[in-house]
Amino acid sequence: MPVNDRYNRQILLKNIQEKGQKKLNESKVTIIGCGALGTTIANNLVRAGIGNIQVVDRDIIELNNLQRQNLFDEDDIGFSKAEVIAEKLRKINSEVRIKPIADDVYYKNIENIIKNMDVILDGTDNMLIRFLINDACVKHKIPWIYGGAIESYGISMNIIPNKTPCLRCIIQDIPEAGSLPTCDTVGVLNTIPAIIGSIQSTEALKILLKKDINEGLLSYDVWSHSFNNINIKKRNDCECCGKHNFEFLNAKKRETMISLCGKGAIQITPVNEVKISFEDLGKKLQKLGKVDYHKLVLRLKIPGYELNIFKNGRTIIIGTNDKKIAKSLYSKYIGL
Repeated sequence: MPVNDRYNRQILLKNIQEKGQKKLNESKVTIIGCGALGTTIANNLVRAGIGNIQVVDRDIIELNNLQRQNLFDEDDIGFSKAEVIAEKLRKINSEVRIKPIADDVYYKNIENIIKNMDVILDGTDNMLIRFLINDACVKHKIPWIYGGAIESYGISMNIIPNKTPCLRCIIQDIPEAGSLPTCDTVGVLNTIPAIIGSIQSTEALKILLKKDINEGLLSYDVWSHSFNNINIKKRNDCECCGKHNFEFLNAKKRETMISLCGKGAIQITPVNEVKISFEDLGKKLQKLGKVDYHKLVLRLKIPGYELNIFKNGRTIIIGTNDKKIAKSLYSKYIGL
């Protein structure tokens, strides 16, 4: 199929034209996280004709994903997000080469995942993975685009190694366990990830075409129509882009997981030991399942699983020996 038959409306744009479209068709992009942001980004980029797209996600599709993750439907529930999204994208554009990776992203595989890519896009909801992406992309000088959406607001930031500030210039260390809101604890309006994901998609096209990009931290609240573009300064003492001290990539800062033999349980210890307020966390979780807490442990019971959360963030997840499932539950309910 001639390139201009599919992409003629895009080629008409003065910032793209035939030469730009050819460049897009030759480009290689990885999307890490196939949730609300990731599905929007993938849908946009495959229709725009990015020639090689890699999609990465460890999770399976759940019913509550369908409210905002726009490439999935009811028939997909229970299947791998990465595998399903690859099938959907191939039907949208058979000319694009799609590679699904249904695996966890961690310090041992992140460099291989981003190898030889032109741009990495953040579609995850996990701060530890974002810090890993940041380390790996800065080390290998690969541009990446940070994004997040919660409640009715979202943020996006382009990170170009040796040019712009990196993630650790604005967030110096991994947030404390239980300190961040999640979609599962505070909710998310389905329009905001669509907007932020579209902004990330557009910035990716601009990076690939070597056009001027937004160099600030962009934030938008779709409910109040509040839009800001915050100027961020590069920090010379930044552990990552300043000192090239890749603590997350080198596993100096990582959560640890161990299987508890004979118990059908996984224990997760977070990157940083913290002091969790059971009262505050209990209020967030009580609408999601049965919550009770004593002096030493807060217990959350949800269908099929029980999370026993200690004040230092250490959590024992009962009901699975699968580390991927345990990490997913920890991310949803503890907030990292």
